[in-house]
Amino acid sequence: MRLTRIIFSTIIFCFLLSSNHQFNNPFIEVSKKANPCIVSIISEKEVVQKQFNPFFNDPFFEDFFPDFKQRGESLGSGVIIDDEGYIITNNHVIDGADKIRVILYNKNEYEASVIGVDPLSDLAIIQIDTDESLSTVKMGNSDKLSVGEWVIAIGSPFGLHLNHTVTAGIVSATGRSNVMSKLTYEDFIQHDAAINPGNSGGALLNLDGELVGINTAIATDGYSRSNAGVGFAIPINQAKRVVEDLLEDGTVSRGWLGVRIQNITEEISKALELESKKGALIVSILPDSPAHDSGLMEEDVIIKVDSREIDNDKDLIRVISSKHPDDYTTFTVVRGDEKLRISVVLGERPDENNMVSSSKSTEKTNSFDILGVKVSDINDRDGVRVIDIENGSTAQQNGLRKDDVIVKIGRSTINSIETYNEIMGSKEKGDIVMLKIERGGNQTVFAFTIR
Repeated sequence: MRLTRIIFSTIIFCFLLSSNHQFNNPFIEVSKKANPCIVSIISEKEVVQKQFNPFFNDPFFEDFFPDFKQRGESLGSGVIIDDEGYIITNNHVIDGADKIRVILYNKNEYEASVIGVDPLSDLAIIQIDTDESLSTVKMGNSDKLSVGEWVIAIGSPFGLHLNHTVTAGIVSATGRSNVMSKLTYEDFIQHDAAINPGNSGGALLNLDGELVGINTAIATDGYSRSNAGVGFAIPINQAKRVVEDLLEDGTVSRGWLGVRIQNITEEISKALELESKKGALIVSILPDSPAHDSGLMEEDVIIKVDSREIDNDKDLIRVISSKHPDDYTTFTVVRGDEKLRISVVLGERPDENNMVSSSKSTEKTNSFDILGVKVSDINDRDGVRVIDIENGSTAQQNGLRKDDVIVKIGRSTINSIETYNEIMGSKEKGDIVMLKIERGGNQTVFAFTIR
């Protein structure tokens, strides 16, 4: 009996040992193959330092304590994607650099030139000129990633003495946005492989050794800059589209529809009698835009672009921006109790300044409401902002001001311009209205009769 137990234990031990080796092998093989494809990037720039003025910054003494310049360095990572020396990295790794140095896995160092940058996606392509044979990464398909799947990160956290650090974790989520900012093109892979400052621009790989993402950002506990188990990578399928444009033209062109959109709230869904909250609501349409020319209308709900179903406003933005100007695109929209298919030839996205001015000019064409105000949405919070007040109106007579934020009407919270318009549209002259206003960080209530 004892002999039987010993034999059984030995078999189990050998099985576990074999299993452990089998489990380890993919990580070892990916590290061996991928490490030569990863580079460290040192960006040098001139930094202006302000000298301390002991005389309370009195301008009279400025000439005695002038600003001085010094060279600064920052470290990041990159991935070799082509044997001609093209390297993909984050835009923020090389932004503003006067000189870019690239250090290969074999310690050889080269100066790199910038081929193209795309701040909106935080991606950049640089190139080194060398006769040596370069290892290039194998491209993967980030659309096939599953939550819970093992991934491997390689980069240079904290300094060159830790370059080519390999860490592993799982995919925690996909489609994450509003991570680094309110940029419209965030569609991050969230994972828990340890990444830290210096990993930016490095590789996220699957267990087949394929590049599935470019590590870009970390979420911390708010007190440190180190890893807290939450890292983010740009999906490689999104990066491929950017890389193609940068290599071909040095810049990225994106499709443009020309609408302001927002998510479908419970209230909007009920008000429009929608079957679900999926889709994106058209709030306004810019004049002379592709949307305007195609016949799309305000309050249309876009539920599909070509064969791709649309979950929310961010989803629609990503789909449109992944297309090119002049692409022929079919939109499926809900309008009233009808489903319509509308064909649109996309335009080219204007630069940010032009888009802001176009948006403002559209807002100014809106008429004053029954209170005598014009309002606009606020992107990152509830409420609507007062952008104009009609002379002699009820609003002006009762003390409302431009830039006031209306957060409630009566007991109803205002979470969108649609909610505000719906409530105010039901009001008539002679009605008493109560508004909760936020002004300068303080909240107050106004109650008055509409005249």
